[in-house]
Amino acid sequence: MFATGIECSYPKVDGGRLRRDLLAECGHYERWREDLDLVKGLGLRYLRYGLPYHLTHLGPGRYDWSFSDVVMQGMRERGIVPILDLLHFGVPDWLGNFQNPDLPAHFAEYAEAVARRYPWVKHWTPVNEIYVAARVSAKDGFWNEQLRSDHAFVTALKHLVAASLLAGRAILRHRPDALIIQSESAEYFHELRAVPSRDNRIANAMRFVSLDLLYGNPPDAEVYRYLLESGLTKGEFDWFMSFDAPGHQVLGLDYYGRNERLLKPDGGVIPAEDVLGWYQLARQYYRRYRKPLMHTETNVFDKQAAPGWLWKQWINVLRLRGDGIPVLGFTWYSLVDQIDWDTELREKNDRVVNCGLYDLDRKPNPVAQDYRELLAEYGGIGPVVHAGFLTPADLPAQPRRES
Repeated sequence: MFATGIECSYPKVDGGRLRRDLLAECGHYERWREDLDLVKGLGLRYLRYGLPYHLTHLGPGRYDWSFSDVVMQGMRERGIVPILDLLHFGVPDWLGNFQNPDLPAHFAEYAEAVARRYPWVKHWTPVNEIYVAARVSAKDGFWNEQLRSDHAFVTALKHLVAASLLAGRAILRHRPDALIIQSESAEYFHELRAVPSRDNRIANAMRFVSLDLLYGNPPDAEVYRYLLESGLTKGEFDWFMSFDAPGHQVLGLDYYGRNERLLKPDGGVIPAEDVLGWYQLARQYYRRYRKPLMHTETNVFDKQAAPGWLWKQWINVLRLRGDGIPVLGFTWYSLVDQIDWDTELREKNDRVVNCGLYDLDRKPNPVAQDYRELLAEYGGIGPVVHAGFLTPADLPAQPRRES
C-alpha cells in the first residue's frame, strides 16, 4: 500500500482557547478536490485521511456530515482508497479533552456511525498515535488538557486505548473484514552515560505502553508498577489484557529522524536521526507484537534533503522485507507542506514546514518526482516478499477441499 496523507491534526492549545485545525490552516477545506487530484496524479491508490472529528460529532447521536460526504464521494469517484483516521490529537469541544471518562463510549458511537455511513471503507486507524497524543497533552502539557503529571498521562492513555478498542469493535459490526492499521510513533532514547540510568531504561520501555495495552501484551514490570501508581486500577489492567484487539491488525510505525534522541551526560537532549533507523526499530516492535507492519509516516523538514530521506526510508522497508518480515505499506506524510509542526503546533507562528510532496500552493516539491520514480520501479511488488503472484480481492477466503 503506497500512500500519502492529508495532515489533519486538530488539538487545542493556549489553555484551550485556540484550535489548531491543520485541515483549515493548510487549505484543505477549500482545495480538497485539487488535493485528491494530486494524489491520483501521483499514481497513489491509498490515502491516510482524517475526517474532522471536532466538526463532525456535534453531540451524542448528532453529526454534521456535510464536508465528510462530499470528500468521501470524491475519493470514491477517483478510485482512492482511504485509510480512515477517526481521532487525530483532539476531540470536539463538548467532550472536553482526553481526561473525560466518557470519551471511549462516545467515540465508539461515532466510529460506528462513520462505518454505517461509509460501508465501503475497509481500512481504518481509529486513534492516531495514542502514546504521542497522551504524552503531549497530559505529560508535556502542550495540547488539549495541557497537564503535566503521571496521573493525567495514564488517564489520557487508558481512555485513548479504550476508545480505539471499542471503536474497532463498533466498526466490525458493519465491516467484518476491516483492516485496522494502528499508527504509532517508533522511538528510542540513546543515553550517553557509562552507567545507564533507571529513568532512561523506563523511558525506553514506556514507548511500548500504548501498544501493550492495545494488544493485551503484559508490559515490563517497572512499567506495570508505574501504571498502577499513576491511577490505572488492576481491574482496568485486566480488562486491557483480556480484550482481543478487533479486526485484522496491522502495526503502523511512524518514523522521523527526531524520533531518536541522544541524552548527553550533561542532561542535554539532541536529535539522533537514523542511529537505529526504521529498520532496527521496526524489528524491535515486530519481535514484541508479531503483527504485520506498515511504515505509516515519514518526512524531513528540508525539501532539498527530502528525496534522499525518502529513498533511505524505502531501503529500510526493503531490508525488513528481505528478512521475511511482512511490511504491507509505505507512506510519505504528508501530501502538502504543514504549518508550525516545528513547535508541535503549540505556538501560532504560521511558519511553513517544508515536508510535503507539494507546497501550500500545490506546486511539487523535489520529493514528488522521486516518489513517482519509486512507484514506477516498485509499484508492482506484492504485499510480502515473493508475493507478486497474489491478487488482492474482496472475496472471503475459502477452505481448501480435501481430495
